[in-house]
Amino acid sequence: MTIRVSNTLTGEHETFEPDGDTVLLYVCGLTTSDPAHLGHARLWVHADVVDRWLSYRGYDVRHVENFTDVNEKIVARVGEDDLGETEPAVARTYTQRTIEEMRSLNLKRAEVYPRVSEHIPEIVELIETLIERGVAYVSNGSVYFDTTRFEAYGALSNQSIEELQAQGPDEERAEKRNPTDFALWKAGGVAPEEIRSHRHEDAHDAETAAKTSLTWDSPWGAGRPGWHIECSAMAMAHLGETIDIHIGGQDLVFPHHENEIAQSEAATGERFARYWLHVRLLDIGEEKMSSSLGNFSTVREAIESVGTNSVRTFLLSTAYNSRQTFSEATLHEATERWDRLERAYDGAVDALDSPNALATVTDEQFRTAIDEATESFETAMDDDFNTREALTALLDVSTAVNRHTEDSEYDYVGLKAAVEAFERLGGDVLGLAFDADSDGTVNVATEAIELVLELREEERAHGNYERADALRDALADLGVEVEDTDDGPEYRLPDG
Repeated sequence: MTIRVSNTLTGEHETFEPDGDTVLLYVCGLTTSDPAHLGHARLWVHADVVDRWLSYRGYDVRHVENFTDVNEKIVARVGEDDLGETEPAVARTYTQRTIEEMRSLNLKRAEVYPRVSEHIPEIVELIETLIERGVAYVSNGSVYFDTTRFEAYGALSNQSIEELQAQGPDEERAEKRNPTDFALWKAGGVAPEEIRSHRHEDAHDAETAAKTSLTWDSPWGAGRPGWHIECSAMAMAHLGETIDIHIGGQDLVFPHHENEIAQSEAATGERFARYWLHVRLLDIGEEKMSSSLGNFSTVREAIESVGTNSVRTFLLSTAYNSRQTFSEATLHEATERWDRLERAYDGAVDALDSPNALATVTDEQFRTAIDEATESFETAMDDDFNTREALTALLDVSTAVNRHTEDSEYDYVGLKAAVEAFERLGGDVLGLAFDADSDGTVNVATEAIELVLELREEERAHGNYERADALRDALADLGVEVEDTDDGPEYRLPDG
């Protein structure tokens, strides 16, 4: 078994060789300032399948995915609708909604979902290290990374430093030594001008919103972390100085991931990530699907329209590093594919449980077709997690089942292998739920309750007891009884 991946850092299609049997996987997660849309879901689902395939191949995967809950885009949402009147309130609202939508997409849980606001000490410590090593400097209470002091700067995006344009807003340029330097720490809070650049025209006063932005004390004065430093600090806090796979959207190659490499490796002297995988953006028409462009379809809308399995089938119909276009036609095509898989699976289960499934019947052609489809599936996934070809192989199982069940007597052993292929390859690896509800959505009631309890424990840990009690009361209103024990909270579902 050899897995090969397309490594953005080297530009090569190369053999995947982690450091041991445990794979350290970091996913650049969502900035909690907008509803999650299908472009976000494309990253999540492909990262989920990478996790699932590595587990299938026998690796122990430690999967960490962050939430950026400190950002000027979040501040720009303060006071809108029912989002909240402070930056943390807006971030909490979108974080909770996002996790609910992750569960509705049948994603495996990450080992941890770190938040920026919970890692300020680690961020400050990392910045201090960079200053001590002479690759960062203080200017007017802000701290900047000196890109000229990191020799490999530009390697990920395949650019020379002479070709790069200035980073950051115009007001930072007077503070920086070099136009390409980037902020590690920003003095003070969010400026009203930054809020206006992210606001809708009907949003309320930017000056009022700016007053709600968070600041933290630091050796350089009160301020906020820069965008890029957060991922380095969180990845290293939970996975160590060197990780195996770093996954993110293609739009993050530069400057975000380029800057992650520079600051991480300048601080530790070690390689930050061995393999960089970038998920191509989801297009709609001639543009990328984007919150800022307003041309998106939300995860919730898509699931309500066609169901979880159809959405996952759509997102996996194209390999992660290939261009994909969203339209009603492409979503409909994916729904038809899922329907074909589901009908074949149900037909195989019914045939397997019928009196016509006999141990004495042997259909070598049928068994060979299942074996070949399984081999094709595994070959596709080993080749850079090619979900497009893997889905094609699973559809070949459907074709084989449909042909076999045209006969009056069935091969019990062959049917059992087909059902297991659907459940093991389509279910365990691709995350399709063949035991889903009749409307095609995954039953997530239990997971949703566990999610609320996790959020409640976080609130209690931070001393937000009023918020924790509100979450418990919300569960009680739904008939869910919660009891706190020495081993953590336990719950009982309502009867019926």
